[in-house]
Amino acid sequence: MTSGRQYQLCSRCVMDTSDTEIVFDENGVCNNCQRAERLLAVRLPAFKDGEYRLDRIVARIRSDGSGRPYDCIVGVSGGADSTYAAYVARKQGLRPLAVHFDNGWNSELAVKNIESTLRSMGIELFTHVVNWPEFRDLQLSFLKASVTDAEIPTDHAIWAVLYQTAARFGVRHIISGTNLETESILPKSWTYGITDWRYINAVHRRFGSTPLRSFPHCSLTEFAWYVLARRIKTVSLLNAVPYNRQEIVTLLEREIGWRDYGGKHHESVYTRFFQSYILPRKFGIDKRRAHLSSLIMSGQMTRDQALAELQTPIADPRMVQEDMEYVAKKFGLTVAQFEMLMAAPRRSYRDYPNDDALMERLKRGMRTAQGLGILPRQVGM
Repeated sequence: MTSGRQYQLCSRCVMDTSDTEIVFDENGVCNNCQRAERLLAVRLPAFKDGEYRLDRIVARIRSDGSGRPYDCIVGVSGGADSTYAAYVARKQGLRPLAVHFDNGWNSELAVKNIESTLRSMGIELFTHVVNWPEFRDLQLSFLKASVTDAEIPTDHAIWAVLYQTAARFGVRHIISGTNLETESILPKSWTYGITDWRYINAVHRRFGSTPLRSFPHCSLTEFAWYVLARRIKTVSLLNAVPYNRQEIVTLLEREIGWRDYGGKHHESVYTRFFQSYILPRKFGIDKRRAHLSSLIMSGQMTRDQALAELQTPIADPRMVQEDMEYVAKKFGLTVAQFEMLMAAPRRSYRDYPNDDALMERLKRGMRTAQGLGILPRQVGM
């Protein structure tokens, strides 16, 4: 999806004009890796040596959680990042409650990974099971909207459930599995709206038919209440420890019996299909570009290695075909009806009501208030 632009590939990472908002400098270096370079240079040292250093974070979490059954919440999907976040928290002597959002798309291996790894670490699990008819209608709404961020309903619900659960148990710290070393690049034109309930609701109101009576969501007002009144902070604990993807996978397999899925976020059947078929087929987006570019920026991969990886198939064609049939059936569609959705004109989140401009202003205001000590810092990305 290049919007008529002449194709261009970044000379430093492997991002290209499939990111419709990409900008290149006179040397052909893109804005994505320039931003990642700034983040890595400023934020990682703050975790390694500054006020967000691991021992200080852990001491703060322990202090704030004193006298409560749990001192932090950690979201788990069964994937490597969230599993390692739980592992690090436990190794540091924290008392996390693991929270899982079951959206109906878990692979069998994901369920086994969650159950077996948490059991081996002695971590309790709370699972929020979504109302499937509501969620099915919301996911179909996003497919009908023809946007690249059709997985936003799941991401938003996870975000909402984590804050809701933290508030319910009086916990002030949410441990995030995000990390700069493997996730410093993800363009907004590919994924927007995790925290924008106005956008999600607008898409559903236009294309949906089933009322969202129980779907977990969080408006900007509710988020402000969690941060200001409940003083809940999000902590990217993995930024405070070394994070080499291959080494982490090996450690998790050896220490707690975790099993690899063969692809980032492939613990979800829908995510696997969305990234392996919908994004490349309809939008010309290979999401591996963002992941590989992040690894380039953190020195875990060379650009030549990343380019070679991109020459390999995104997924096994037989698996993609099986996933298509499964996804269509679960949505109550024939494959032909699903392909009609794929053929609809491509759209952007900007084509629907959203709070992007307002959220950007609020972020700037929050950063200023945090710098002045008025608001608690969200110790994340």
